[in-house]
Amino acid sequence: MTARAFAALSPLRPGDAVAVISPSGPVDHAELDAGVAHHEGRYRVRLGASARGRHGFLAGHDDARAADITAALEDRSLRAVHAARGGYGLTRLLDDHAHRWIELLRRDPKPLVGFSDVTALHAVWSLAGVRSIHGAMVLALGRRGGDAELVSVLEGATPEPWTGLATWSEGPAPSVRGRAMGGNLSLLAALQGTASQLPLQDSVLFLEDVGEAPYRIDRMLTSLRSSGALRGVRAVVLGEFTRCDARDDGVTVERVLRERLSTLGVPVLAGAPFGHGEHHRPWVQGAEVTVRRDGVVVFEEGLS
Repeated sequence: MTARAFAALSPLRPGDAVAVISPSGPVDHAELDAGVAHHEGRYRVRLGASARGRHGFLAGHDDARAADITAALEDRSLRAVHAARGGYGLTRLLDDHAHRWIELLRRDPKPLVGFSDVTALHAVWSLAGVRSIHGAMVLALGRRGGDAELVSVLEGATPEPWTGLATWSEGPAPSVRGRAMGGNLSLLAALQGTASQLPLQDSVLFLEDVGEAPYRIDRMLTSLRSSGALRGVRAVVLGEFTRCDARDDGVTVERVLRERLSTLGVPVLAGAPFGHGEHHRPWVQGAEVTVRRDGVVVFEEGLS
């Protein structure tokens, strides 16, 4: 599978119908209710049949979670798909269902919202040539009392520039431009070599992760480099690497990231406001973005 050109999407309008699904891990019902209630203040919410389910560490059996995604893509009245939470489980579904989902998205493009394990679905959206939003999930909306910037991006706004980032590597030019791609490093590494591998050629690569020891971050980046997956990446923007603390050897995740990425010969900016920490500012996968050596990321496009 290869990525197509990314066509602009129609932005959401107040009153539009939004699918809320739990495609990965099980949810806390009270937090889900709070997040749905927040959404219902602006949109009509259609809750997936397995959104409240649990099957061990998954939000229901594979067939049930896949059916929720398929139903959301088949229903033309639904204008966006919003994940309730991440966790684990989406990679289990891709072999049997990704091809069908790509077909449905090409017939009726609609944005996806989520991050973390949802990076696997962002890859499907990208392979279909459909833009998607790495942004706060439904449970976080309830905990935080909403996300005004996410709503504005869903409704057609271009994300505001990110400033004050640390420039770890400048690259040969004052600025570079490419398509925003990426997400959770662990998921990108897990997709490597599969039919759902995210194409990164000519991209600005956004990366974040949580709960991974520095040596594991090293292993994932080394694997991506050795496979050639990072060949053609134009710049790297690093978000939060939460709870990726040094072990007894004293090696920090910053040291690993600097070492593994600085020799790519492209700009590397760190400290971007997205990931598993307190803040997750939205960015649009598949949209054009400019990275400047003075520590600024300028989003040239949104969904539309």
